[in-house]
Amino acid sequence: MARATLRIFLGAAPGVGKTYAMLEEAHRLRGRGEDVVVAFAMDHGRSDTRALMDGLEVIPPHTIAYRDTSFEEMDVDAVLARKPRIAVVDEYAHSNIPGSRNAKRWQDVEELLDAGINVLSTVNVQHLASLGDVVSAITDVRQAETVPDDVVRRADQIHLVDISPELLRQRLGDGKIYSADKIDAALSNYFRMGNLTALRELALLWLADRVDEGLAKYRSEQGIEASWPARERIVIGLTGGPEGEVLVRRAARILKRVNGGDLLAVHVRAADGVASESPQALEAQRLLVRDLGGSYHTVAGEDPAKALLDFARSVNATQIVVGISRRRSLVARLTGRGSATGWCVTPAILTCTWFRIPWAAGAWTVHGSGTLAAQG
Repeated sequence: MARATLRIFLGAAPGVGKTYAMLEEAHRLRGRGEDVVVAFAMDHGRSDTRALMDGLEVIPPHTIAYRDTSFEEMDVDAVLARKPRIAVVDEYAHSNIPGSRNAKRWQDVEELLDAGINVLSTVNVQHLASLGDVVSAITDVRQAETVPDDVVRRADQIHLVDISPELLRQRLGDGKIYSADKIDAALSNYFRMGNLTALRELALLWLADRVDEGLAKYRSEQGIEASWPARERIVIGLTGGPEGEVLVRRAARILKRVNGGDLLAVHVRAADGVASESPQALEAQRLLVRDLGGSYHTVAGEDPAKALLDFARSVNATQIVVGISRRRSLVARLTGRGSATGWCVTPAILTCTWFRIPWAAGAWTVHGSGTLAAQG
């Protein structure tokens, strides 16, 4: 039996509307004649979310007693027995009560997928395992419930449910997220503007990386060597010469003007090619790259131009920045070799006109005023 598909609604914080968006999608699918059930969903005390569950078939939860208290978990056996085409399962990162069928809800979801049941689920960025330390540093809250990133990345579609920090705080103040007795504490702690802005950026960056992975996989499978400028990614050729610091800072300014991207510095080691003229200067440039949020790489090659271009292709670079004053022959070779790929080789700085290639690894869709979906 073929494994079913998983769609995840990703949010930056509680209250952005993940469960609401998921239930809206469930109604849309049901309206198309699909067999949809709610395997487990929480209304979190929100009346608008609770209203969306009306009209959908709900499978009763399984009750488990633990430490003299009763808890409700998804009844995996009941869902498997019902075998719908699509199951709605809230809170993908949830830790099940001890004594449950599986330790984590995402493991319950795996069983449904293996049984051929398609799943809609939700997760917040703070529950992604790789971001736990970052989120903790931002919010001063350690997340006990996490889900491995690779499990989420395997999802067939990831929808980013996004609203502005201002609107989220307004929703909180209006009592649409937490009860009245929790609002003031939430506004002054977890839901501070700085926290929400940082969490929102984390969600966007994480999803952008996931889409980049899909693009890289597609290009590899299709044998595509040409650079596709889906995201600004600048490669700087460093020799250890005095121009290196200028090049690094110039590349960083380019990225700032285009609202970010990736900065990658590369030094080509070769006996008769681009050799380091000053190890001390090269080390200082490496530290500068790191301080500016970039990454530093060393590659070996007898032909500096070829080595630099090969590296740029491997990372899907959009621009290559090299010093022009002392490397005119290298710039000429890079320009000649790079022009067929659509790269902009930037010596002093040259201008470049991009061609556009249709998105092939998936599709971006925008619906409503704040939901961005990446379909892999």
